[in-house]
Amino acid sequence: MFELLKTDAHTKARLGKLTTAHGVIETPVFMPVGTQASVKALDLRELNEMNTQIILGNTYHLNLRPGLDVMRAAGGLHKFMNWDKPILTDSGGFQVFSLAKIRKVKEHGVEFRSHLDGSLLFIGPKESMEIQRVLGSDIAMVFDECPPHDAPAKEQRLAVERTIRWARECREQPRAVGQKVFGIVQGGSDPALREQCAKALVEMEFDGYAIGGVSVGEPEPEMFKAIELAVPFLPEKKARYAMGLGTPAQMVELIARGVDMFDCVLPTRIARTGTAVTHTGAFGLKGASYKTDFDPIEEGCECYACRTFTRAYLRHLLRANEILGLRMVSVHNSHLYLKVMTEVRAAIAAGTFADYYRNFIANYKPSQKILAARKLASDER
Repeated sequence: MFELLKTDAHTKARLGKLTTAHGVIETPVFMPVGTQASVKALDLRELNEMNTQIILGNTYHLNLRPGLDVMRAAGGLHKFMNWDKPILTDSGGFQVFSLAKIRKVKEHGVEFRSHLDGSLLFIGPKESMEIQRVLGSDIAMVFDECPPHDAPAKEQRLAVERTIRWARECREQPRAVGQKVFGIVQGGSDPALREQCAKALVEMEFDGYAIGGVSVGEPEPEMFKAIELAVPFLPEKKARYAMGLGTPAQMVELIARGVDMFDCVLPTRIARTGTAVTHTGAFGLKGASYKTDFDPIEEGCECYACRTFTRAYLRHLLRANEILGLRMVSVHNSHLYLKVMTEVRAAIAAGTFADYYRNFIANYKPSQKILAARKLASDER
């Protein structure tokens, strides 16, 4: 399933190929988030034009609406949304623990109230895998418990124990034809818990491994630490996925630490506030300084927005609340994320990733607005 093609000589960056039922994915890869069978503000033509390899859908949200009856009738998520490339589905665990108004953790799952209408629902390993089987995703994620980053040590320990137990139950469930299943490593920033969880999941021999419990409001150093604690215990010849992050600089940092896959709602979320991302950071297009700025969002960018429109025009659209404005910034931001992955893969292949990494991090200026937006991402995940 995963072929490790090359490892960078100076960092832990990896070049690989991940084979799925709907195609081969070149890694490192960024997965645009299509939580409810749609990447916000983008259509499939645009996603294909920017060379999107794989998108992410969500078990929790798609189970609530349109529901499994619709998905069965449609023949699965690929046919429902007319997307013929790979899809990864999150298990719903993150949403159950972050969105549910009231929840009760039980031995085989979680009883909770829907964030939409308050109806009583239950999702556990069996239910999550059944939903993902009906969705027919190429990669399904195990049902896990994702506690807050600042949860007490006892709560983190219990979450790891449940995650391991539920992963074993997920491993035993039927799958869609060709569907792969990834385990999720929890444990916060506790070295012993991360090691315990990673080793237990590796013993179960999943098709790949994700690192969860990151990008949930913790300071950036804690996020890096949590991933660094897990990576050494994950198999070299299996894909590694850091869930729910992050900025372009964070992804480049984690690629240097040996991570292969990423997803994040930020490209389209911040676009809807008029914030554009470039290779050197992010800026708000609504600012007065762009009123007569007739340059593209980023010089040299090949996306449709930059080829066609100026900052001044996009600023006008955004301030006038025209839908085209937020759509075009969404196009640019998503293209930028995917372009960085293309550049990273080329650099690893050429043996120049260390230079690329050093230059990218030196030139990228973190935005406090983007870092703050990470904490508000749960409703889209």
